[in-house]
Amino acid sequence: MKSNCKKSYERKLGLKEFLIYFLVPLTPLIIFWFLPMITSILISFTNWNYVSPNFDVVGIDNYKGILQDEFFWQAFKNTIIFGVGTVVPVLFFGFIFALLLQGNIKGKVIYQGFLFSPWVTPMVAMSIVWSWMLRGDVGLINRILEIFGINGPEWLSNEKTAMFAVIMVTIWKNAGWAMLFYTDAMSKIPKSLFEVGEVEGINTFEKIKYIYFPMTKRTTFFLLIMNLITSIQAYDQFSVLTRGGPAGSTRTLLYLFYQKAFEEFNMGSASAISLIIVIITAILSLFMIHMKKRLDV
Repeated sequence: MKSNCKKSYERKLGLKEFLIYFLVPLTPLIIFWFLPMITSILISFTNWNYVSPNFDVVGIDNYKGILQDEFFWQAFKNTIIFGVGTVVPVLFFGFIFALLLQGNIKGKVIYQGFLFSPWVTPMVAMSIVWSWMLRGDVGLINRILEIFGINGPEWLSNEKTAMFAVIMVTIWKNAGWAMLFYTDAMSKIPKSLFEVGEVEGINTFEKIKYIYFPMTKRTTFFLLIMNLITSIQAYDQFSVLTRGGPAGSTRTLLYLFYQKAFEEFNMGSASAISLIIVIITAILSLFMIHMKKRLDV
């Protein structure tokens, strides 16, 4: 009987079935990911200007030029600042919001919806609203600061405050998304742990330290990876709020790619930058996976 079942199972894994169940689902990935990636790699070794059908193969000159370009390293630095400046606060506020909404709080669903609503709002539309609020002359933020006798800066046109403004907008959008994951993780913590804690007489801070934080570390690690990758790929808020300025103070790697490709029409250098972004993302992901195994998260 087992032998017949095995033969029947083997017949189902024939070449025809393999093509249907493996290649068909893989086709969209090949068309929309692998082929564009290969094309981008090939273009990165040329000087194609995006308009002319003619181009020359320049080898690794694009990569040499990029690595020797001060604008690239400025964008790399800005990407790191933006990543650290958004990821840590997003995780912190997401965790705090989830803590505040624990228990049978009246209107809990309303509060959750209010905190999560920025995430479902398109980044472009939200950035346009924030660009009005951050205006130095008539912006709502500076109007509020005037009430307390504070003369607010030109948030988006000042090199010292532009990146902070973009970071603030990004945190406001993403914190509710992190809160949703933390809320789900906290709801799965065994009630017995809290009962034992109450018997031991632990306070709120100790509950956070010994129960909430350890029991949500997998969620924290997941959110850390996702937000780091998202920060590298951030573009919409920079395009609407600052356009990489002033003086390149908010130009990230992805925005530098956009400028090279669609403002300077240098598709060779732009493709090289895109490949560098992919490599950075891959290295970061592999590092986080390695750390996850070492820390047994």
